[in-house]
Amino acid sequence: MTADFTLSHGLRVPPLGRRLRLGFVGGGRGAIVGPWHRHGAWLSGHWDIVAGALSTNPDKARLSAADWCIAPDRAFSDYRAMAQAEAARADGIEAVAICTPNHSHHEIAAHFLNAGLDVILDKPMTTTNADAEALVALAAERGRILALTYPYAHHAMIRQAQALVAEGAIGRITQVLVEYVQDWGAEPDAPNNRSVAWRRDPSVVGRTSATGDIGTHAYHLLKTVTGLDATALRADFHRCGGAAAMEDTAFIKLRMENGAPGHVWVTQAAPGNYCGLRLRVFGDKGGLEWDQEHPEHLRLTLLNAPEQVIVRGHGSGMRPAAERLVHLPRGHGEALTDAWANLYSEIGVAVAARIAGVTLPEGLVQFPGGSEGLAGVRFMNACADSAEGDACWVSL
Repeated sequence: MTADFTLSHGLRVPPLGRRLRLGFVGGGRGAIVGPWHRHGAWLSGHWDIVAGALSTNPDKARLSAADWCIAPDRAFSDYRAMAQAEAARADGIEAVAICTPNHSHHEIAAHFLNAGLDVILDKPMTTTNADAEALVALAAERGRILALTYPYAHHAMIRQAQALVAEGAIGRITQVLVEYVQDWGAEPDAPNNRSVAWRRDPSVVGRTSATGDIGTHAYHLLKTVTGLDATALRADFHRCGGAAAMEDTAFIKLRMENGAPGHVWVTQAAPGNYCGLRLRVFGDKGGLEWDQEHPEHLRLTLLNAPEQVIVRGHGSGMRPAAERLVHLPRGHGEALTDAWANLYSEIGVAVAARIAGVTLPEGLVQFPGGSEGLAGVRFMNACADSAEGDACWVSL
């Protein structure tokens, strides 16, 4: 079959005429994020999950592999053993997805990059700026893809918002506000919940908890839609919930590169809120608003004009870059699972192109790469610098 990188048959059709072979490190039984990665990869249509080191506990690794329909001889409890065994196979993995605690990301990703594999890495990319910079440099040196899993940017209506901003629909950006509001940290953590416990441990997560966990999502969404970086920030950290080990709430003021003010509020201790990732971007001609809990709608408010609510679907003002992420007609809901699938689809197209030696057209696919991962790590550590400095301004 001839390779087709035009996406003429849709984003979820593998351009090489076959699915790519994917391995996983982490994400086994009891993990929070593993099923999201797994279902996104499956739904994308681009990947077969054929190998895994899903836990360092051998029994849990074996049982998790059975859950994922991974053959017993390709189930491991050590990612190094998996890398060695897969490298010896003619049908070995072509990329690896890593969804382990933060402090292990650099070591594991570097191992697979050095083995010549493309890497799909959960956020934040690392805990330190130096490790993030080293991974970006290593991926470039090895000529391999380093992708980060920021799935919210792969909702069709976020791509629509990005396109509207880029074409000047709301004019020059004058202010940006993002919030990510949850409530699971309002009460004390369950004592035996290991998936939560490590998120409160600075030796594992680094210098921030909620800021690195959900704040990096908020910052990445802001950058994606506006196309702007922040040049400086000041951050206030607070402990508002039942877990006292690290911050569960942060108020972050931004100074954007065009001079506009920005604000990011994140909390995991606001009772009655679930996954309230909300974005508001205002310019001198209008504004855009999007709510992750209602992801199929984008509110566009132009000056001296009726409010518009754009609904996800084909046609009716949807921009081509956004329409590529649409898979069902209006009224048939697409949500976070589809965003994960879009992310894994776009990464799959890029990996297939690298394997085939094809240069993709500019903008055909978009996914967070090493530079976006590095930006997230710098953001969370700058927030920590500011909070430790009594909410002083810190340059980015």
